[in-house]
Amino acid sequence: MARKSEQLIIVGSIAFDDLDMPSGEHRNVLGGAATYAALAASLLARGNVRVVGVVGTDFPEEILGDLRGRGIDTSGVERAAGRTFRWHGRYSSDLASRTTIDTQLNVFADFAPKVREEHCSTPFVLLGNIHPELQVRVVGQMRGPKLVAADTMNFWIEREPASLAKMLAKIDLLIINDEEARQLSGIHNLVRAAADIRKRGPKSLVIKRGEFGALLFDEEGAFFVPAYPLEDVHDPTGAGDSFAGGLMGYLASHGEASPIALRQSMFFAAALGSFCVEGIGPSRLLAIDRSDLAGRIAAFARLVNYGGSLFLPASHG
Repeated sequence: MARKSEQLIIVGSIAFDDLDMPSGEHRNVLGGAATYAALAASLLARGNVRVVGVVGTDFPEEILGDLRGRGIDTSGVERAAGRTFRWHGRYSSDLASRTTIDTQLNVFADFAPKVREEHCSTPFVLLGNIHPELQVRVVGQMRGPKLVAADTMNFWIEREPASLAKMLAKIDLLIINDEEARQLSGIHNLVRAAADIRKRGPKSLVIKRGEFGALLFDEEGAFFVPAYPLEDVHDPTGAGDSFAGGLMGYLASHGEASPIALRQSMFFAAALGSFCVEGIGPSRLLAIDRSDLAGRIAAFARLVNYGGSLFLPASHG
């Protein structure tokens, strides 16, 4: 019997990015963790995705309309006096690294997430990469969520260890990359690092490894999903947020977060992350539909299915 789809709320940044890419200079590209995560999640939990964020007076209402057109509830997006958060980054020729040229927090500097009263009972919560104190405050506004997932970054790991420890104690799932997992735990081996991090609060941990796939660690053990092999990669910006949004969108669409559902969600997360990097900014996420996603999931199934069972050959010694 199919479970009922439930609501997902995403808290994080909404921004404009200026991107210096091997393909050229791209200006005023829609960005922000909440933007990418919501667009990815909406392909799985359409009509059940809510966003909490802040934009400035320079942010076009048409863009919010485009998000609403994808079934995303933007009633939690505050419009404040000032300019929208902006980031300017330059990528290396192979897209393997990037350098921040300029960061203008603007209205995001005073962002204090406020969950609307009618949204405080949302069962699935995704906390984007914001100050861990703000993440804790959001959790404090929620009433009995089924699953709270969070992202963080090296800046908070280094600068706000006490606040980060409080956040970890209040969440169910942490989604970070391998560099952040090693920095947070102080342990190079990812299996041991995961065990250390899970002792700090989150029952489940996802470690993203870019083109090398992603690992899930939970009470059932470890699980791996590969990255989808792509011929053309144009822009890695937002891939991790698209991954997180896809994962949480899948769980919300199924209304539960069992170990099996978590493992299934990893494939949808990886698929949506792979779509994201095929365009500049979120352009590819805005262009695809559920049939495109279904096709990539089928391709993922072929990627990991060799058509038989694994067994140990009989000994002839």
